[in-house]
Amino acid sequence: MSLWTSLEPVSSTVDPGGSVRVRLRLRNTGDVVDEYRFEPVGDVAPWTVVEPQTLRLYPGTTGTVELTFSPPRSPDAAAGPNPYAVRITPTEHPEATTVPEGNLTITPFTEVRAELVPPTVKGRFRGRPRLAVDNLGNTKLTASLSGSDNGDHLSYDIHPSNIQIEPGRAAFVKATLKPRQIIWFGSKEQRPYTLAIQRSGMGPQPVEGTYVQRGFLPRWLATFLGVFMALAITFVMLWIAYKPQVRTAATEKLQEAGISTLPPSPSASVAPPTPPSPSAEAPVAPAATESQDTSGAGGGGSSSEAKPKESAKPQEDTAATAVTQLAAQDPGRHICYRAYLTDKGWTKPVCDGAVAGTVGENRPVKSLNIATSDTDGTAATAFVYDAQSTNGKGHYFGPWKGVVDGADLYIGSTKKDDPYMLGLSMNVGQSKSVVCQTTHVHNEGWHGLACDEPGGDNYIFGGTLSNLLWLEAVKFTV
Repeated sequence: MSLWTSLEPVSSTVDPGGSVRVRLRLRNTGDVVDEYRFEPVGDVAPWTVVEPQTLRLYPGTTGTVELTFSPPRSPDAAAGPNPYAVRITPTEHPEATTVPEGNLTITPFTEVRAELVPPTVKGRFRGRPRLAVDNLGNTKLTASLSGSDNGDHLSYDIHPSNIQIEPGRAAFVKATLKPRQIIWFGSKEQRPYTLAIQRSGMGPQPVEGTYVQRGFLPRWLATFLGVFMALAITFVMLWIAYKPQVRTAATEKLQEAGISTLPPSPSASVAPPTPPSPSAEAPVAPAATESQDTSGAGGGGSSSEAKPKESAKPQEDTAATAVTQLAAQDPGRHICYRAYLTDKGWTKPVCDGAVAGTVGENRPVKSLNIATSDTDGTAATAFVYDAQSTNGKGHYFGPWKGVVDGADLYIGSTKKDDPYMLGLSMNVGQSKSVVCQTTHVHNEGWHGLACDEPGGDNYIFGGTLSNLLWLEAVKFTV
């Protein structure tokens, strides 16, 4: 051994998003001048910088290099002790490589992001929003959920009411909102409500939404019934007021004549009005014939001279049309999809494990169109290239989007200046469906098959996080 090393200190602690430095001392114990190259290894190597990267020492002399650890504030920086090492390779004696080891403890942090999908729900008797909860911290998230509103207008059924989410994962919570009083007549009313995420030892994290409660019967029907009742009451009152006057007059006349047992004379009856006679002078307009409409003036043109109708524009072949046709031929659970490729446009829809996209043509996927059958719908979001990134990773493009079975779901963007996709997150179903995916990433090939957990409460990520790579093709099954 021609080298002596020492880490000062051997164990260090750092906060995610911060940095810490460790000094590495080494002495050339050999008898020749040597140059040493330094390379960090281990799980924390991507966040480690060695300065200088090479060091030249004379025999018997000592040098120092600094290791700077800067773990990001993300789920990738796992909380707890993380062993690391530095490979030191002598230029003159490469077989005498030395690997001093140390320990870096990363402190835990919690960060939760929650979003209602959709933020506004409508209904007469209930609303069914879903709460997407993302654990952006580096420790497991354990929390309970509850609902509330001003005035106690709603009751809440939340499932599950307690969640546990691993770092970097997400969960979907189903909520059912029921109004305590039904609006029988009148216009809709907005009921703001709040779903709260309660973690142990922390204050509740509220997520606000709106439930639009519709009336059971439309307002115009209530107005119509009110007017009808007013007219009916008016008619009855007029009839009652008119009837006694007739009877009083007849009784007085009978008493004056002294013959109360005889029927009233015909002259006392009221003659009905004479109905109006129809006018014989009103002209009848002749109906225009089809030949007059098509031939123009004169009515003598033939049908062959009529202007031909323009043909309708053919319907676009989307994932929804493909899954509808497939489900009609083979009822059951299916998923169809297509990809929008850079400088090429939309591919033809494929289904149930077929390849959408290209392999080896260096064409990034910009957008995906997905549709399902018999899965209780699907939801997804795109992870795209980030030109402003400071950590070499992309970012999510917009919120989660969800559709029902047989409808088209679009993620990403087909606009020329919008970024291409690096990956995607998706799930299907409420409680009975599972989606599986495999993606082809530039310079990495096909990734392994991965599926979400049964129940539709979790999502599955496919693709890459790196800005240096991109998504080229996908396969889906349900």
